[in-house]
Amino acid sequence: MEYRLDKNRLLDILGEWNRFLKRKVHLISCGGTAMTLLGVKPSTKDVDFMAPKVKEYDYLIKQLKALGYKQSTGSGWKREGEDFHFDIFRGNYIHTTELLKSPLEKGRHSLFMEYSHLYIGVLNDYDLISSKLMRGTRVDFDDCLSLAEARREEIDIEKLIRHFHEMISYDVAEQRLRFNIDHFLEMLREKGAL
Repeated sequence: MEYRLDKNRLLDILGEWNRFLKRKVHLISCGGTAMTLLGVKPSTKDVDFMAPKVKEYDYLIKQLKALGYKQSTGSGWKREGEDFHFDIFRGNYIHTTELLKSPLEKGRHSLFMEYSHLYIGVLNDYDLISSKLMRGTRVDFDDCLSLAEARREEIDIEKLIRHFHEMISYDVAEQRLRFNIDHFLEMLREKGAL
């Protein structure tokens, strides 16, 4: 059985990190982690955070190593005996997707929780959906559909379409990625959410 991490367990781990930190670190949740913190998904199998400030990223990684985390993938960190890993993306990147603006800018995220040293935010809906659509796996489409349904009143579909097209205009696979927003809009229509 695949292990999944719920919001409470995640917050326990982040609380442990906070007790170990001596300086401020801003983390912005993205991917399934953001969906879990928003209550759209009950759990996530891996934890995805952006550390937009490079100096804070470098400091956090140094502290995670001291806590026994070892690099498990390019951006992933895992402790022995745990069934999940933390992807910590440096700067304005989520996997290979670069956001148009820093998620720390006003309106680009919402505060979820602030510990004494650790600031946990949730990426805005437009960057969250667009970045997941750029990855384009079945799970990504399903997550985007769930978020769009849960936050129907807050999401402006026309703004989302413009945002997605602007993001992909900087990607080498722009032509291939155009299909993803069309497919997503069709899924919304089929669900009666558009």
